[in-house]
Amino acid sequence: MAFASAAAVHRKVGQLGEHVLRMTTRAGAGHPSSAMGIAHLAVRLMYEQMRYDPASPWHPSADRLVLSEGHAVPIIYAAYADLGGTVGKSASDARPLTVSDLDTLRARSSPLDGHPNPAEGFPFFDAATGSLGQGLSVAAGLALGARLDGSPRRVYCLVGDGESREGQIWEAADFIAEQRLTGVIALISANGQGQAGPVSVQQSAERLAAKLAAFGWNVVTIDGHDPDAIASALEFVGQHKQPLAIVARTVKGWGVETFQGANWHGKPLSEAELPAALASLRKQTHEAHPGTEQVGRPPAPIAGGNSRRGDPREVSWPSFRDALESAGMGGLLKKGLIGTRRGYGAALKVAGDLLPQVVVLDGDVSNSTISEVFARAHPERFFECKIAEQNMVSVGVGLSAAGFVPFVNSFAKFIARAYDQVEMAAISRANLKLVGSHSGVTPCSDGPSQMGLLDVAYFRSLTTVRGDDRVSPIGWLFHPADALAAYKLTQMMLSTHGLCYMRTHRPEVPLLYKDDATFELGGFTILSPGDDLAIVTAGYMVHACRQAIELLARQNVRAALIDAYCLPIDGERLADALARSGGRALVVEDNFGGGLGAAVAEVAARRGTGQVHALHCQRMPKSTLTPEDELDYVGLSPGHVADHAMSMLRAAR
Repeated sequence: MAFASAAAVHRKVGQLGEHVLRMTTRAGAGHPSSAMGIAHLAVRLMYEQMRYDPASPWHPSADRLVLSEGHAVPIIYAAYADLGGTVGKSASDARPLTVSDLDTLRARSSPLDGHPNPAEGFPFFDAATGSLGQGLSVAAGLALGARLDGSPRRVYCLVGDGESREGQIWEAADFIAEQRLTGVIALISANGQGQAGPVSVQQSAERLAAKLAAFGWNVVTIDGHDPDAIASALEFVGQHKQPLAIVARTVKGWGVETFQGANWHGKPLSEAELPAALASLRKQTHEAHPGTEQVGRPPAPIAGGNSRRGDPREVSWPSFRDALESAGMGGLLKKGLIGTRRGYGAALKVAGDLLPQVVVLDGDVSNSTISEVFARAHPERFFECKIAEQNMVSVGVGLSAAGFVPFVNSFAKFIARAYDQVEMAAISRANLKLVGSHSGVTPCSDGPSQMGLLDVAYFRSLTTVRGDDRVSPIGWLFHPADALAAYKLTQMMLSTHGLCYMRTHRPEVPLLYKDDATFELGGFTILSPGDDLAIVTAGYMVHACRQAIELLARQNVRAALIDAYCLPIDGERLADALARSGGRALVVEDNFGGGLGAAVAEVAARRGTGQVHALHCQRMPKSTLTPEDELDYVGLSPGHVADHAMSMLRAAR
């Protein structure tokens, strides 16, 4: 590959650097010093090394760039505008980015967000970054997608030294080395400066290089502002059986003397400071390296790969019985007890049979989540991520960006470790499916460290945010009560674009639904009618509440039982259903508050009538020997539910 001279690169850095300084000053916000620290790396990558067409950012074989150090994005915006790269949320509204557009940095109507986000119309990137430490995992997911498609696409990832203190960076480094993802090239900008002061010596260029080598990477250490050294390092791309890491010693605020010290992180120059800064930059670029040679344009993408995708809305699913047989679980029907995780596992296997874009990730619990059924049937599309949930979720985001539909699995409790990564997936509008097994208090003997108790409140919060159409939520939460519901709700997740979370539980339970049962987004099912009050619940607690209904019937109380299997829920329909039950609702859930109870309370508040009581865990759980004992311990046994219902009725008289 022919690289331009060092002088030409320096001049291009000077040109782009002027844009960086001006756009951040005009915005009154941004990170110009961080941007200048990666300027030479960005020029070599975006103009010469990466094989892509700036006018066609959606090209399936194009090399990709992940900016893990998201706050340094102004230099990328400047280069992309200089190249006339395409912006827009889709091909239908695509247009070239112009240099004058740089003045809209961070504006409400601009695709140039403060931190990168393709969902806002900057498709050069595949995922939102800015919450540090996540980009290398996204790069791994993109590389896995390229491998599955047989694509020659390479994925470059710019990482900051400060964010390299994040454990997820090393989860990703470990995973990439293990998977032999040589299509990932990490470039670490080691400028030695954090936000509040210098980075630790543990994040020095020398220590980072040693760590990466110990993790199984081929490591090259260079001066990150020496264009010839950068070019020489990039010659190693694709030459080794190990992933390549380029550790670049850089200067935060390179070219601008004002910036080159502490306490300049995230601070733009004032209008008064701008002329001197521009003069300093020109002195170190155009004046120090005169000439007329220009840096060229990036090479075209290399054609190749075979991306096969199907439409999940057009495939024909087998019956629940046939799906269980296909998954090797046919004998469970005879027993009459099947856990929701098993219904999900059967659905996952069928999804893999029907749709080549379905991939599955698990965190070393596939024999508990039952994703092992998929792993046996489709090993090439199953990725064991081990005990590294943050990396696993972000790898899923990368796979989603590559056009796959990733199902990410772990215990509900362990997915909580990656809630920040889940939120970044929502910001990216990733088509990501998460399934948390062993939810609620029913993993009784293991104790609360293994119980998913925060998940309903967390994921429910995402369902309250509207998507780009201002109608659909940005995420959906599914909570099946039996295995057949889990089977059918998995199909619904697959057909629903965007972020979805499903809660499954460990205990084996009887089937409540028949084969012809239907489920819908925002839906619920009235399992039994009653005009005194309604008990609204979901998941395992549907079974406990059925017993509570029987206890109430002995006291001549007619209580309706509503299975609220999906959030957000259709509020108008639910309010009508509650009105038919005396306007009284007792919401029961085996998790902490803020979940289903809060959702039903909001429904009643909007209607302006009715009474809602939320009954959730009344104390911190502990180990018990049976789910029944655990429910009694936390105040959620059928007796507790019935007593609470009676107290509501007495208060209403």
